[in-house]
Parts: sequence; structure tokens; C-alpha cells
Amino acid sequence: MVQLYNLHPFGSQQVVPCKVEPERFCGGGPDALFVAAGCKVEAFAVAGQELCQPRCTFSTLGRVLRLVYSEAGDYLVAIEEKNKATFLRAYVNWRSKRIENSRVCIRMVGHNLEAPFRETFRDQMSIVEMPLSEAPLCISCCPVKGDLLVGCTNKLVLFSLKYQIINEEFSVLDFERSLIIHIHSITPVEISFCVSYVAVMSDLEVLILKLESNPKNGESFNHHPHKTNNLAKQAEGISNETLQSESDDFVICQKPMELLGEKSEQSGISITLESTGLDDEKINYFHVQHLLYRRFAPDISSYVLSDDIKLHSLQLLPIYQTGSLTSDRKNSSQEKELLSLFCFFSLPHVGYLYMVVKSVELMSIYQYPERSQQAVLTPQFLHVITSNNLQCFTVRCSAAAAREEDPYVDSTLKACPPVSMDVCALRIQLFIGLKAICHFKNHIILLTKADPEAIPERRESPKKLLSRKGTSVKLKTPPVAEAGWNLYIVNTISPVQLYKEMVDYSNTYKTAKTQSCIHLLSEAHLLVRAALMDGSQLEPGEKAELLDAFKESCGHLGDCYSRLDTQYSHLALPYYKMSGLSMAEVLARVDWAVEDGSQKYERGLIFYINHSLYENLDEELSEELAAKVVQMFHVAEPKQLPHILCSPTMKNINPVTAMSYLRKLDTSGFSSVLVTLTKAAMALKMGDLDMHRNEMKSHSEMKLVCGFILEPRLLIQQKKGQIVPTELAVHLKETQPGLLVASVLGLQKNNKIGIEEADSFFKVLCGKDEDTIPQLLVDFWEAQLVACLPDVLLQELLFKLTSQYIWRLSKRQCPDTTPLRTSEDLINACSHYGLIYPWVNVLISSDSLADKNYTEDLFKLQSLICGPSFDIASIVPFLEPLSEDTVAGLSVQVLCRTRLKEYEQCIDTLLERCPEAIIPYANHELKEENRILWWKKLLPELCQRVKCGGEKYQLYLSSLKETLSIVAVELELRDFLNVLPEDGTAAFFLPYLLYCCRKKSLT
Repeated sequence: MVQLYNLHPFGSQQVVPCKVEPERFCGGGPDALFVAAGCKVEAFAVAGQELCQPRCTFSTLGRVLRLVYSEAGDYLVAIEEKNKATFLRAYVNWRSKRIENSRVCIRMVGHNLEAPFRETFRDQMSIVEMPLSEAPLCISCCPVKGDLLVGCTNKLVLFSLKYQIINEEFSVLDFERSLIIHIHSITPVEISFCVSYVAVMSDLEVLILKLESNPKNGESFNHHPHKTNNLAKQAEGISNETLQSESDDFVICQKPMELLGEKSEQSGISITLESTGLDDEKINYFHVQHLLYRRFAPDISSYVLSDDIKLHSLQLLPIYQTGSLTSDRKNSSQEKELLSLFCFFSLPHVGYLYMVVKSVELMSIYQYPERSQQAVLTPQFLHVITSNNLQCFTVRCSAAAAREEDPYVDSTLKACPPVSMDVCALRIQLFIGLKAICHFKNHIILLTKADPEAIPERRESPKKLLSRKGTSVKLKTPPVAEAGWNLYIVNTISPVQLYKEMVDYSNTYKTAKTQSCIHLLSEAHLLVRAALMDGSQLEPGEKAELLDAFKESCGHLGDCYSRLDTQYSHLALPYYKMSGLSMAEVLARVDWAVEDGSQKYERGLIFYINHSLYENLDEELSEELAAKVVQMFHVAEPKQLPHILCSPTMKNINPVTAMSYLRKLDTSGFSSVLVTLTKAAMALKMGDLDMHRNEMKSHSEMKLVCGFILEPRLLIQQKKGQIVPTELAVHLKETQPGLLVASVLGLQKNNKIGIEEADSFFKVLCGKDEDTIPQLLVDFWEAQLVACLPDVLLQELLFKLTSQYIWRLSKRQCPDTTPLRTSEDLINACSHYGLIYPWVNVLISSDSLADKNYTEDLFKLQSLICGPSFDIASIVPFLEPLSEDTVAGLSVQVLCRTRLKEYEQCIDTLLERCPEAIIPYANHELKEENRILWWKKLLPELCQRVKCGGEKYQLYLSSLKETLSIVAVELELRDFLNVLPEDGTAAFFLPYLLYCCRKKSLT
């Protein structure tokens, strides 16, 4: 049942000063009204609330049967009748028509203009004749492109709008017959056309098609009907023959049918496309997609009067992308981007509204309280006329379009009233003798006539009423037209004014806490939303006013859902977000009064506050409001109390008040460690360090880490997009840095904090800028390596650590705090840290490193280089600050070259800088395939240096002896002799030669 609200959507009204009783009328863009009577069409200027004034008059060929205006192209098209013949004519450049007898140019469609006539078109009206092989029955213009669709018996003819360019400043509008759609078994009574969508209506059938540009399965441009259609057609023919053989005493009715999507192809209606355009590049339609077929059954009890069983008011209503329209009339049709499309049609007592773009769905059914005559659909309302009433119903077009336009609708961010919400009637306005209605901009045009209705002629047989090709009713025209007619312009009031009235009306339901309040406020919200979607028609001041109304409506809906106990209480959150209200402003709207001593808080309000406190709102509640929030959650959601107290929004809560509520919590049902940590944070805020220490000691460190994982905001908060460590985090940095590092590592491991966020946290915590790395962050990186986190990029982490080690060693910079782990701890705990090679210890023992922390950085760097995971080549370019003049730099450089297998260069470096390390180095590195370097590289080098003497003579000599011992074991006697120097002393090498000989005899 449709609910009726006694609102006032209609404002002022005025009478159109017509000279003759109108036969047809239609709106002409934003500022004109066309009225046809006899063989004349009068154009009236309509501007806001001002009186309607005559604009111009022009003659037609005959009586106007249909009259349609196209805003795209700014032309008027009419079906005219003269001497029982019908003609189709388009009136172009009609705004140049000043006086009735001024010159008019008449030309055929597609006719190329001759040069002498071109300039004359600039300042005079043109009439374009469009001949057809069959009589036109109905017409429709595409509101986006301006193309013209003409309905004839069993076919539709499409005329594409085009412009003949005369020069850079002037072009002439013309048409091209581009396509014929053959529709068998149905005679169109009304049609509607929008972009590529076509709606066809007969007396009892509605068919919606879409013309597509991509052929399916390689079919040709001339589309052939499917076999199912042929079979259905054959079945229909058999049925018709059967009907003819039946007795006239019986009426056989086809059953009602509704087919959606692909199933509508089973309707039995055959469709064929025939291309007639001359410009092949502009031919776009290759295939027909069936979207909807609906057939109604007549009311047998009233079959004598066919008007009681006929459909009327077929209309396709487009809604465009917001802000896509331009001011240029000629190009605006190309700029419009279709967002949603809706189709409306009506029986005398029921109206149907479908959505037909992405999917075909029945959105709303309208039950009229009395028999309707005509209806017009707008984005905001459905206006229906009966014999004596103008009725205004709400529609759900803006609700459906909002979901098409914004994917965030129906989420925690945005909301919109549902498409399935019941429609309602806003007003039933009395008008005597209503005959016709049309709508344009914010005007409704009504034709009234007080004389008795014409009586329809009785049919010869009721059987003819049931045929698809049944003719329309023939009315007996009175011999003399009686007075008593009027043509009214009814101005609809502004959306903001009607919105305010609806809000005031809804206040009557507020105290009752019923769904009616939500329903009416939802209608008001959709009214404002629909007006905003048509932003091209709004002035900047109107749009700002509508935006304010939109936000206000969201606030009202948020209030309703937060206060009423419904299954949709969660919608309070997105509506409050869209309202732009701060949390303090929302809480100020809450009625905190306690009636019976026990306060009850509804789910919607709790859900909104709980969810909002989890977000970074950059808002701080006052101490009074924070205390009310704590008291609210203590009553409604006590388990959420620790989480609520950790929100940055609750920063101003009195810690004594918070502690009193925390002590009342029963910790048996949920994690006690979270309550403990919250108490510890509050104790720290109170300045009670003893209480803080006692709370922290009540659980093991592992449990405390788990508590921080449950509520990361105990350590880390965000304000205005920046990471801010809490007071508890600052305290832990000084007292328990290991717990702090372990907790942040746990947060990262559980995806509660990102890698970059964790790095920023430690930098901010330690008061360092972006370029300075605190030791606590280095400890965190080392902990990441030890934990082997899968999400951490290993090489990036190794690079960050080695870069920091190298920087400190090059600057001889000590850590700002004591490292949490030594190199030995890392080697024992982490596989990425390898055992340092023995020869490295010999190398660095030659230099005394005064600072222990400096030594630790060197050991950790050496250990990483010795580990299995390190990519040596990536770090070599960054070793430049680490000079080889220091033992630390020398050891790292030689280690890296060794890992890169540059052994010869390393031997040269060690012989030059640290000869005492050469034998340990060779013993460790020159193995297997590298053993040849003992006699190919090391032995000749030592011999040469011994020969040269110098300060390191003894070191070289001892190293030579060690090398000869190794080579004597490895080589045969002849090979050994070949590697010995030719100018060497025989007595020195003799013992090694003898050993080599004995080795052979022993074997």
C-alpha cells in the first residue's frame, strides 16, 4: 500500500494564453513551451516564476497528431495529418522565427544545400521533410544524441542527427536515415529512444531492446531472427487461425508474461536490422540484445471499453554522470555520459518502473487510488493525472544511480536509502477535467477541460481487443468545441524548500520512534541527491544550498539509525560520516537524560562511536564528553572499554575516572593482559610509577607482547597522518627497550603495522630526523633478521643494516644507546649472521680498537659478509667511505673481495698490509680448485719479497717456509722443482726437496 504524505511539491501556477484549444503540447528545452492546435504551433517563453509570454507562431501542413521536442539539436518534430495522409516534419532553427509570416525554408532530409541558399538558413526557420513508405504512428528523440526514431506498422526507422558545416561559424542541422528495425507481430503505439536503447509499447505489450555495435558469432550486419523466434511466429500463426475459427461467443486471452534479459528472446517477436545509411563509417548497430518483454492480460470484466486495458506513458529516463554536461548545446550531446537508464510504463491502475542498464530489474510498482490517464517520470518524482487529480509519487532512480556512480555506497564510508524502499505519494492535487500532462525543467504542463468526455464507439467484436495489431479507440468529436478548457503551467517548488518541509513533517514521528521517520527522511535525502545528480541545471548558489541540505539530511538519518533499534542500526556510521559532523557534534545531539534511573544506549550509536574511535579522526573529545563515552561503553559494551581508552580521540579522559571503570571490569571473560596494559598506561598518565611497575610485572614479557598486539594504539597512534608514540612507548624506551622492540616486531608480524611505519615510529620515538638512524631502530632491524619475517624483503633489510654499520665505522660513531644484542648473540640466534673467518681475527688483532661498541659494529658487519644470505656485489659500491687505511676497512674490503673470489688481489693486499695473516688466509680460502694459487701466486710473491728484504723480511720468510711445506706435500718432485725460483739458494730449499722425495718413496 502506498503511503500518502500531505506535502506541497507544487508551487505557483499560471494559465498559458492560448488562443485555440490545444490538441498537442510539449516542453521546448529549459525556456519554451510548444502548443499545437489546428494547423498552427504556438511557442511560448517560459522563464521561472514570470508570466508565460507568446514567442512565435508557425504553420503546419495539417493537424498535429504527435509533437516532440529534442534538446540535443534544439529542434521540434511533428506527425501531421492532412487529407487522411500523415507526414513527418522537423522544425529546425525555430528560435529565428520572429513573426508568423516570416520566410520559412522547406527542404528534404539529406538534401545537399546549394551555395546561394546556405547563408539564408542562418536567420530563418527550416522545415525538414522526412518521407516514409508507411504512415508514422509515433516518434521519439534521443535526449543524448538527438537522433530521431519513428514508429511505423511493424518497423522502426532511425534518423541520425548530423550537421552540414557551412563555414567555421555556422552549420545546418540535418538527418540521415541510417537504420530500419523490422519488428514483426507488434504495432507500436508509443516508443522511447535513448542512446542505443529502444522501448516499444503496444496496447498490452512492452518490449525493450538494445542496439549493439559488436556482432555476435560473426553474424552479418543484416540481423536474422533466431530459430526460436521463427517457431514462436509459426505457433502464433496457428493460434491466430484457431482464434478465427472460434465462435464469437468466446474471448481467448493470452496469459500475462514477463521475460527479463536473454529470456526475453523467447517472446516470439522477430527483430531484423536493415542498414540504410550512406556513410558506412557511422553505422554502429550490428546486433539486437533483448532486455525485457512484458505482456499484460486484459480485464475481461471491462473489455467493452478498450481504454481500460491499454498501456500508456512509455518513457525511458536517463541519468547522467554528475557534472558531465556542458553549456555548448551542439556538443553537449557528445559530452553526456549515461550512468543509469530507467523505463516506465503504466496500466490505468498500476505503474511499473524498471532499471535497464547493467541488469534489468523491476524497481517499483505504483498502485493508483483511481484510474490514471497519463504519467510523466522525472529523476525526482512520478506525476500521474486522473480525471480530477494530479498525483505526485516518489521514485528510486537516484538511489539506483548512486550505486552505479559510487562503488563505496553501501559500505562503512557511504550509504543511500535502498532501491527496494516503499514508494509514497507526496500530494494529490485537485484539478477538474485533467486531459494531458507533460514536464520540462521544474514545470508541469496540464491540460484541463470541463466538458464531458467523448464516448468511444462500440467495437464490432470484443475479440479485436485482444489482437496485438488492434487499432486505437476512435472518439466522437463534438461538432462544436465547448468552452471550459485551460492549459496550466504548474511550477514545482525548489528541492531545498520541499526537503525542509519533509524534515519538518518527519518531526511528528520522532518521539514515537517508528520507521515512518526514517522513511520520510530517506525520501528527503533521495530528493536532494537526485537534484545534485542533475548539477548542470543548477546555479553555484543552488548547488551549495543543496550540498548543505544533503549533509543535513545525512545527519538526520544518522540520528534516526543511532536512536531507533532496527536491524539497520549500523547505517548510523556512514550517514554521520557523510554529514560532515564531528564526533563531538554527534554526541551533543544525544539525549543523555535518564528517565528511570537506567540509561540504555542503542546499537547504532554504539556502533558509530566504536568504529569512529578506531579511526584516526584527528579529533580530541573534551574531558566531559570522554567521560560520557566511557560510561556509555561501561554500560553497553564493557569488553570494548580498553580499546576505547586507547583511542587518540580519548586523550583528555581523566585517568582516575578511566582507572575506576577499568577496575570494575570482569577480566575472566576476555584478555586480562589488555586490561593490565591499559591500567599501566593510565597509571603512567597519573604519575604513579609504582602502580605502573606492579601492573607490568603481573604478566610475562611474552604475554605483554600479545597484549600490545591486541591493541597497537597502546604504543603507536596517528595524528594528522603522522605517527606519534604514546607516553607508554616513551617510558618503555627508557626502561624496557627489549620489550618495546619485541612488541613492535609482533605488530609487524601480525600485519598491524607496516615496515615504513615501524621505521618512522622508532625515529620519532628517539627524536631523530629522517636521515639519522637511532640504535633502537638498528636493534629492530636485527630482531627482524632473527625472526625471519616472510614479508620482509631480506636483501633490503641486509642493505639497511650494512649501510648503518659502514656509516658508523667510517665516522667512528658510537651508538646512541647500548645495543640489545652482541655480535655473538646474533651469530648464535640468526642464520643470516655467519661465523667470522679465522684469518679475519688475525687481521684485526694487529690494531687495538678502543671502543667496544665500535668493535661490535665491525664484528656484526663482518659476520653478515661471512653469512650465506648477503649479496656482496650490491654493497661494494658503498664501501668507499670505509678506507683501507684502517684495519676495520681493510678487513671488510678483503672479506668482500674474497666472497667475490678475487683471491689474487687479496693475497697482494695482505702481503702488503698484514703479512702475518697471509698463511691463515691461504689455509682457509685456497682449497680445492683454488689450491693452485699456493704455488702459482703465493709462492712466487713470497720468494720475491724475501729476496727484496726489508722490515717485514722475517714475516715473509716464515710465511715462505709455511708455504713451501704445503707445496711440498701437494706437488710431485718434478712439479715442485719447476715452481722453485731459479736463483734460489739450494741449501734453503733442500729440506723441502728431500721431504718431497721421501713422500714419494713412502707412498
